[in-house]
Amino acid sequence: MNKKIGFIGAGNMGQAMIGGIIKSKIAKSQEIIVCDLDEEKLKKIAEDFNVKTTTNSKELSNEADIIILAIKPNIFDVVLSDIKDSITDSKIIVSIAAGKTIKSIENILGDNKKIIRTMPNTPALVNAGMTAVCKNKNVSDEEIKEILDIFESFGETEIVSEYLIDSVIGISGSAPAYVFMFIEALADAGVIGGMPRDKAYKFAAQAVLGSAKMVLETGKHPGELKDMVCSPAGTTIEAVATLEEEGFRGSVIKAVKDCIRKSKEMSNN
Repeated sequence: MNKKIGFIGAGNMGQAMIGGIIKSKIAKSQEIIVCDLDEEKLKKIAEDFNVKTTTNSKELSNEADIIILAIKPNIFDVVLSDIKDSITDSKIIVSIAAGKTIKSIENILGDNKKIIRTMPNTPALVNAGMTAVCKNKNVSDEEIKEILDIFESFGETEIVSEYLIDSVIGISGSAPAYVFMFIEALADAGVIGGMPRDKAYKFAAQAVLGSAKMVLETGKHPGELKDMVCSPAGTTIEAVATLEEEGFRGSVIKAVKDCIRKSKEMSNN
């Protein structure tokens, strides 16, 4: 890539990205600089990844060609304002923060800057992330390809129009939490049935993993795959009928709609 990559923020997502970049050899460890206020965290990151670290965001923004803002939305504007004088027209700013639109970033940095908004999810921690990517008019096709390469080092990506980001948050960014709840509920039911909890979690989690792979790899409609499991007068259709009676799908749809609404509210603040 021949560009220096900087991370402001060194939480779980930032570390997952750093690990993916180094493992895939998109950039060498000496081409990565990481900034965080937690010096103990930086010490561990330096040991784990052999990258340069700093507590000074301005130092990072001066050095890096690509600046990835892996920070929480509540401190996003403060950090951006602090580094804005270091952001030249050639640097690429990449945000992973929910609720921070390209326009809101342009309002701080200027509409002549290269800005990319992304929405990854936590399975990036196990190289199975899903990331939505959108850009402003200043980012070239070659530059967006470089950013896609970074995010594809720990999962899958899709370029989307920015108006879809709130929906992405609802069905992907926040969705691991819903899936974890589902796995936990399945396992609890297994424990009720007499299964040891460790085995219940493994059976439930593997069933979810395998089912997701079937959707992605067969190309079949989820309803068709569901029908394949439901034998006439069998156990599965009995369970499916109960889920329908209890409003399973309606509850999921309502939860995602509420998540999308909250995301839009955050973007408008």
